[in-house]
Amino acid sequence: MFFVTKAQTTRQAHLIHQFIRSLASSPATTHPFVRSPVQKYPLTPTRHVPSYIPRPPYARTGRVSPSVWLHQIALHTEDPVELRNAARLARRVLDLACASVQPGMTSDDIDAIVHETILRHGAYPSPLNYEGFPKSVCTSINEVICHGIPDLRPFQYGDVVSLDVSCYLQGVHGDNCATILVGDDEEGSDVQLAPARRLIQATKESLDAAIATCRPGSCLTSIGAAIQDVADSYGYHSVEKYRGHGIGTEFHCAPFVKHFRNHDYLRLQKGMVFTIEPMLTAGCADCFEWDDQWTVATSDGSLAAQFEHTVYITEDGAEILTLPDE
Repeated sequence: MFFVTKAQTTRQAHLIHQFIRSLASSPATTHPFVRSPVQKYPLTPTRHVPSYIPRPPYARTGRVSPSVWLHQIALHTEDPVELRNAARLARRVLDLACASVQPGMTSDDIDAIVHETILRHGAYPSPLNYEGFPKSVCTSINEVICHGIPDLRPFQYGDVVSLDVSCYLQGVHGDNCATILVGDDEEGSDVQLAPARRLIQATKESLDAAIATCRPGSCLTSIGAAIQDVADSYGYHSVEKYRGHGIGTEFHCAPFVKHFRNHDYLRLQKGMVFTIEPMLTAGCADCFEWDDQWTVATSDGSLAAQFEHTVYITEDGAEILTLPDE
């Protein structure tokens, strides 16, 4: 049995962290893992929601009314119990979805799991029929950055899959996202997957850095700067077209959170609730929308990854509402 001091442990962790970062600027020593461009596959019919499930206003028509919080920001001065409940459910379903992904399954299989699990808890899957979105979760694969529609394409070994899970519970929304590497083992033994593994690590790290800036009196611009700093240090780019957002009784409302350096000077206040959801790309950050008017992909076909938390500004910092269960 070996014993190490706290200083030794800290030093080892620092060396490992520095090694991971150094890989971003080191030339690849193996042949790159080849992924075919993602293609459109058939969709299954939209899944049914029982009449007893409470729905957000857009659920029946698909029309999203203009936000009542467009020019002001909701402050949750009381303990946000309902928001916490919705966020925790969203996180539990996200963890289930991530754990369920296996080579040979389809993103439609994941949609079924997410849909049925959310309904079983008396909630509504927030993406479903939001401005006509036909499914209950967003599944974005490889070069797809966000808003991917679940279909019958089988997951393949080495796919980079972002799962964005949101739900409507007790009159409010919870929202979070994570990216996984299909078929990867805990040891990360396949060196061909190292570039994708590194992109995922960097994206998660950028979210953590952004949240660390959040407290009353800090500036909204600090969030984007923190994400950009991490992206730059790894040699990646942060997508500028899509942003985090306020959340509550409405799925998307102010404040809108940029994930890159910007000049949106807004002082954070206790009671604000919003998402931070950086999307990093291994190549350029330019993107385009498929003709389905939802799926967003990198213009150069490079890989993308995304992580998202819902954050509540407290008296002395920030509470992450979408943390996993201990």
